[in-house]
Amino acid sequence: MGEDANKSAAMRIEHDLIGERNIPRGELTGIHTLRASENFRISGRPTAIELIRAYALVKKACAAANRETGFLDAARADAICRACDEVASGALDSCFALDALQGGAGTSTNMNVNEVIANRANQFLGLEPGDRSGNGVHPLDHVNLHQSTNDTYPTALKVALIALIREASSAAAVLQGSFQKKEKEFADVVTIGRTELQAAVPMTLGAIFSSFSEAAGRDRWRTFKCEERVRTVNLGGTAVGTGLAAPRAYIFRATDALRAITGFPLARAENLVDQTANADSLVEVAGILSAFAANLIKQARDVRFLAHEGDIAIPAIQAGSSIMPGKVNPVVCEAVIQAGMRARSSLTLVGDAASHGTLQINEYLPLVADALIESLHLITAAARSLSALVDGVAADGPACRARVDSNPIIVTAFLPYIGYERAQALLAEYRAETDEGAGAETVRTFLERKLGADVVDRTLSSDALSALGFPDSTPPKGTNQ
Repeated sequence: MGEDANKSAAMRIEHDLIGERNIPRGELTGIHTLRASENFRISGRPTAIELIRAYALVKKACAAANRETGFLDAARADAICRACDEVASGALDSCFALDALQGGAGTSTNMNVNEVIANRANQFLGLEPGDRSGNGVHPLDHVNLHQSTNDTYPTALKVALIALIREASSAAAVLQGSFQKKEKEFADVVTIGRTELQAAVPMTLGAIFSSFSEAAGRDRWRTFKCEERVRTVNLGGTAVGTGLAAPRAYIFRATDALRAITGFPLARAENLVDQTANADSLVEVAGILSAFAANLIKQARDVRFLAHEGDIAIPAIQAGSSIMPGKVNPVVCEAVIQAGMRARSSLTLVGDAASHGTLQINEYLPLVADALIESLHLITAAARSLSALVDGVAADGPACRARVDSNPIIVTAFLPYIGYERAQALLAEYRAETDEGAGAETVRTFLERKLGADVVDRTLSSDALSALGFPDSTPPKGTNQ
């Protein structure tokens, strides 16, 4: 057998609307995947594998619904479901390498999934990939039966998002827990609050960390709740949401089957045309995730600043310089900040892409999917990284106290008892006695001498500074001196 004959024997011929192409005989992908791989070389990264695995669950649900309603025979349906399970497990990940950004509202991804499932199902039936005989499984006639990209792609995206949203919410809960531990641990550490990066009034370090934990708690709850925005799917709507070319019995059954397979509380949209045409629910999810990313950025920046000021020490995890021996940088904080910035930038694209949809379809769902899935990965990983860092944070109590004792701003705490005018006069006297505050005596020592040590101790105690306002009682003894 000649070389050309050997090559011919190693290939199969597939055809589509455009023409014919040679495909390696054992290849699970087909002509539609081949053309898409040639046509879309844009982002340089593949379609998110989470979307692919979720797509396999959608195809399994459709096969089950078609079997139950009598439109797909048991042998083909079982083989398709078995192939779907393999795709969903990640066993066939290497078959899905199409670019994340593709035209056609995700049609190429749908065709890629159809081909791999059909050809793997053929192998389960003892047939070759690409077999179009009477007993074979066809990518469109069987795997894609009663479906369109326009209902399966957004449904698969929502299934993928639910799983990722749950992971993000869990990461926020862990971060909240880390901040809460430090809130309790630092409850008695008195430090200086800061506004506009300048010293403000005294407060506890625990109160500062309480603000971090409250924000993380909101992120946990908001993210958990935003799953509700993606539970309504348009499966069964086919091309434009009218269910054209799909039997009514199948339409009513498909989402139920998907709910049983995934365990997610999915519901078929009451208006399938609406859910096919509009992606505003995904924009809402993007907004919630953007708030999460914004909080992560601020928390990481604040932890970095507190370490810079010396209130806390963060774990030294790697050398910080290639030229300066002994330098250690807050690299985790900086990585979290970058992840948050990248996520917020990508999430902005979700609204842009949703707004560019045209009439009965959104052509830009591949961009929506890429941006949302990437952002969820970034946010989840950043929250976990920040949580691990916070677990190792230690307070420098003596340094915090020294800053409090030496800062004239602490006189603000005594305003309820001595008033603004006397506080101002005391500060002027302190500066005069110590050459503008540069002398050996701290502000605290000065106030103890003027107002009494007991008064100062009570007023600047962690309990007093943690209380909401001051008690409605007679001013402490000694404040009239």
